[in-house]
Amino acid sequence: MREEIDMDAETGSMAGGCPFGGNGEARSLLGRTNRDWWPDALNLEILTQDGKAADPMAEDFDYCEAFNAIDYGALKADLTALMTDSQDWWPADYGNYGPFFIRMAWHAAGTYRTGDGRGGSSSGQQRFAPLNSWPDNGNLDKARRLLWPIKQKYGKNISWADLFILTGNVAIETMGGPVFGFGGGRKDVFEPENVYWGSEELWVDEGVETRIIPDEGKAMENPLAAIQMGLIYVNPEGPGGNPDPLQSARDMRETFARMAMNDEETVALTAGGHAFGKTHGAKPADTFSGAPEGEHLALMGFGWLTDKEEIEKGHITTSGLEGAWTPNPTQWGGDYFRLLFKYDFELVKSPAGAQQWQPVNPDEEDMAPDARDPSKKVPTMMTTADIALKMDPEYRKISERFRDDQAALDDAFARAWFKLVHRDMGPKVRYLGPEVPSEDLIWQDPVPAGTTPSDADVSSFKSAVLDSGLPVAELVKAAWASASTYRNSDHRGGANGARLRLSPQKDWAVNDPEELGNVLSKLDSLRGSISMADAIVLAGAAAIEKAAQDGGFDISVKVTTGRGDASAEQTDVESFEPLEPFADGFRNYLRTKASVKTEDMLIDRANLLGLSIPEMTALVGGMRAMGAVSHHADHGSRIGVLTDRAGTLSTDFFTNLLDMGNEWEVVEDSGDEEFVGRDRKTGKEKFRATRTDLVFGSNSQLRAIAEVFAENGGEKLFLDTFVRAWTKVMDADRFDVSYAEYHG
Repeated sequence: MREEIDMDAETGSMAGGCPFGGNGEARSLLGRTNRDWWPDALNLEILTQDGKAADPMAEDFDYCEAFNAIDYGALKADLTALMTDSQDWWPADYGNYGPFFIRMAWHAAGTYRTGDGRGGSSSGQQRFAPLNSWPDNGNLDKARRLLWPIKQKYGKNISWADLFILTGNVAIETMGGPVFGFGGGRKDVFEPENVYWGSEELWVDEGVETRIIPDEGKAMENPLAAIQMGLIYVNPEGPGGNPDPLQSARDMRETFARMAMNDEETVALTAGGHAFGKTHGAKPADTFSGAPEGEHLALMGFGWLTDKEEIEKGHITTSGLEGAWTPNPTQWGGDYFRLLFKYDFELVKSPAGAQQWQPVNPDEEDMAPDARDPSKKVPTMMTTADIALKMDPEYRKISERFRDDQAALDDAFARAWFKLVHRDMGPKVRYLGPEVPSEDLIWQDPVPAGTTPSDADVSSFKSAVLDSGLPVAELVKAAWASASTYRNSDHRGGANGARLRLSPQKDWAVNDPEELGNVLSKLDSLRGSISMADAIVLAGAAAIEKAAQDGGFDISVKVTTGRGDASAEQTDVESFEPLEPFADGFRNYLRTKASVKTEDMLIDRANLLGLSIPEMTALVGGMRAMGAVSHHADHGSRIGVLTDRAGTLSTDFFTNLLDMGNEWEVVEDSGDEEFVGRDRKTGKEKFRATRTDLVFGSNSQLRAIAEVFAENGGEKLFLDTFVRAWTKVMDADRFDVSYAEYHG
């Protein structure tokens, strides 16, 4: 979607791909940052040091509680009234802001990508750079400002993130479109999130570089989902501005798949979105000012078009294309497909110089009203991405079916839109409000309700596990494998559901499948009435308690029980493929060398798990000490285990790593990934380690924390930090507990 609703899109499989791949060139994990794009922007980072949060809300603020207290009917009534309340500072096309707000909601949600779960609508990121200044988000600064009086009225009871999506839903409803439902619960953040959007040096409108050039062997690197920097999906004019519908279809299929949409959903979203509104390309883009983030203070956060006379005349340019898709731009119906197949289309240029398609000799009744003067008729248009739905064989089959079956299109669009704007919210239990659909959808990763075992059953099970002969390392690895799939970006993965025992997770190389199968089989035979999901976590806790006891410390690892077990029928195998770790520094696993440093991938995974730097450090050191590392490495389960008492939860990893009696050298032909630790005096090999081990001695900030744990008397602090971090990971997906009180 690139315009008033320019929902161009795409898709492609990411299975088995490196989430940090590229052209083989080393790069930063974040690529270009806001500071690179806007070096003169006010820098607030100094005020967020020392753990100071940018969130202005009180520490005890509970957004779930606030949302449930809202007068939902009154809010929707106010949004409905806003749709046709045209403002003189930004007049509504056709007297209706509906298409504008659909585009706003689409672009708030459409940054989601399956590769790392980042992007999407769940935190209101469209308010901040770089998204607020992407070329594809041109003039959406005005849409957000139109919403400000309503946001101000309802205050903390509705987040910007929820308001964006609810407004899009109301817009569709008021124009007669189908809506599947709405779930609130998106909590705002108040600063830009660190997301890798790409390494390109140019925005889409500044060059023709595209991320896919098959003839040159260039594939879009994971986890990216947009075809060029600054786009939500594809260039509506065609790849790199080339108006080739079949190449456009290729890009659409690739990018839409990367945000979890199949061909039918892609067609339904594109056609459904383009049933409304128009594109804008009244004048060349250089006629207008720049993006909001770099504009003058006096513009108060506005960018692009700000000239009052130009606005009054409707001389607006965003995508550069100009015109409506249908003769009824504010009414849902079947006109989009009717016109697409009724006419031949010729390639023309918009007033802004963009490539677009116009019907040949259209009938007057098939022309659109002028956006500002309903007495005038103007030709409709199609983008190259629209023509792709007619030219690509698979897209055409779906398009013809939707043309002939309006009810099928209604249902497909409603469901695809719901998925688009809720995909990054995670399990359905997180949804709030009176319009949450009762139907469970497989992409929501449903998990049956679990039962809480008695204390006696838990104690008996943990004792049986410790008497089973299963090693500490294997029990810890199984629990970690189950829980550490969680991503706080889209709230997928985690231990609830015990999908570790199902395909595809049970077969992932990082999980050492043969060893894992043996552990799961034994736990299944011992668990009795305890769910498998709880059994895996309880067994890991029992192993950690034993490992600490072997080191001379009595600790208790808290386990929140009551998890359920998901079935294979409740698991969308294909959608779980992107959760497979390419690297897991906590288990010292790396499938193959990537284009970013291995230690960067450890940081990325820690971020997705919501861990602090000390928590990450303690987890790595503790799991190494217990021998909970992958067998995937050449040296099996010993690499990174810097201790002669593996299986004991100790600070040995840190003391030996920082021991000046050891010196390290790169293993030849390891690609700078593996190292030998030798006794400095004798030269005898003592340890093997990876980059994710040595970084805790080489990086000054990580070393400072490692030193605290390695100091005499640091053991207790280490254990406390390790247990806190471990429990955080194990319970990361327990929304069924934390949200239960809000669902009556």
